Amino acid sequence: MTQNAVIRNIGISKPLSFETTMAKPLSFETTMAKPLSFETKMAKPLSFETKVAKLLSVSFLVLLSTVAAAETAAPPTKPSSITLVPSKTIAKSEPKPAAVVAPTAEAITPTANPVRVLLVPERETTISSTMAARIVTFNGNLGQSFKAGDVLVAFDCEEASARVEMSKAELSGAIEQHEAKVKMQGLEQASDVEVALAASASNKAKAQLNLHQAQVGQCRIYAPWAGRVAKANVKNHMTVTPGQPMMELVKSGPLKLKLNAPSKLLGKLKVGTKFSIVIDETGQTYPASVTALNSRVDPVSQTVEIEGRLQKGYADLLSGMSGVASFSDF
Repeated sequence: MTQNAVIRNIGISKPLSFETTMAKPLSFETTMAKPLSFETKMAKPLSFETKVAKLLSVSFLVLLSTVAAAETAAPPTKPSSITLVPSKTIAKSEPKPAAVVAPTAEAITPTANPVRVLLVPERETTISSTMAARIVTFNGNLGQSFKAGDVLVAFDCEEASARVEMSKAELSGAIEQHEAKVKMQGLEQASDVEVALAASASNKAKAQLNLHQAQVGQCRIYAPWAGRVAKANVKNHMTVTPGQPMMELVKSGPLKLKLNAPSKLLGKLKVGTKFSIVIDETGQTYPASVTALNSRVDPVSQTVEIEGRLQKGYADLLSGMSGVASFSDF
């Protein structure tokens, strides 16, 4: 069978030529198309601001589409039903007005012009050593009470006592010498100068004796008034130096008050004005009176310093306590 017969048997009327089979070949220009120019390839890149603007515009469009889709998908809302409530029910559900509480007497009458007050002792002092000596008696324990004239401190004064005896002997000899010169002057055996020198020596010996006796008198320290020991700085059998603090004393009796009152009360305050104080530590009220007013006003705080005194002594009050003073009558 020839080639043409085979082709006819398979339904191909005309054999395809090589040109028809391969079709028209594409040209190099058509296959590669038009090449991009160097300027197109190296086009100017977008700036940062332009990129951000484009990104924001795209994000905004996406957000709008999302919102539109949500609104489309949401089911329509039905109108809420209104329930009618009877008027009686409404009246019962109304809140009742709060009960009016009558103010108390304390709330109506507040404390007028309250100021802080401090309790201080009427007298206080620090006992210091007057000589260099050893303590042999010390009655200054903390909080210890004493009476006026009681011995608080006694020093070892054996050396000072010996000086007194020496001064007595020197004074006796000076007196004898002076008397002898006077007798010799009567016999015209001593001049006036010798008599004057003997008298001067006698006076010097007397003054020396007085000095040593004064030193012996400092060997004991007595309480100036009745009170209590507030602080003890030394102990028994210690050796102290002149000027060394040994104890602090406070006087017993009614305490003094110190306070700074508003200067606007100066026209009403005077010595003897009565007022009351409430002490924080005891919670009790005590009567007091003004005893002194400062001669000037503090320009910063616009207050004036006032001193007062309690009407009497109270066993439950101690110096250093504080409270509030009330001039309620003003």
